[in-house]
Amino acid sequence: MSKEKTLEDLFHDTLKDMYYAERKILKALPKMARAAQAPELKAAFEKHKEQTETHVERLQQVFELIGKRAQGKTCDAIEGIVAEGEEIMEEFKGTPALDAGLISSAQAVEHYEISRYGTLKTWAKTIGLKDAVSLLDATLKEEVVTDEDLTKIATAQANKKAA
Repeated sequence: MSKEKTLEDLFHDTLKDMYYAERKILKALPKMARAAQAPELKAAFEKHKEQTETHVERLQQVFELIGKRAQGKTCDAIEGIVAEGEEIMEEFKGTPALDAGLISSAQAVEHYEISRYGTLKTWAKTIGLKDAVSLLDATLKEEVVTDEDLTKIATAQANKKAA
């Protein structure tokens, strides 16, 4: 009989999911930056790539805190979101709607990350991992700011250009 799964198991599993997701995003961001037409959007993607490197490092620290090896587990959600983004890059290449499409893809990624980091932070609090809480919270706050920055770029220019 298999042992009862606990919140710690769920936390570790979701951590592996996010580790995979962040590394996948790290590969996708340079492509998105190259595809972006507006200089502000290119810069936002480049800035987020640097932040994502820090997010990966923070996740590695959380793995250390729970005494586990940092490893990813295929995250189907991020695979799907990234694939949608690549489809938009292909289908809207060279059109005025491209940047609006890129922003929508990037925000789908952000919203997924925000939900996951929020959950991980809550679980870390519940199982008494104080140091993990602050690491996860730092990343959560950066993801929220990135999402807000993307909204500003979308409303200031990309959506109007696309219309």
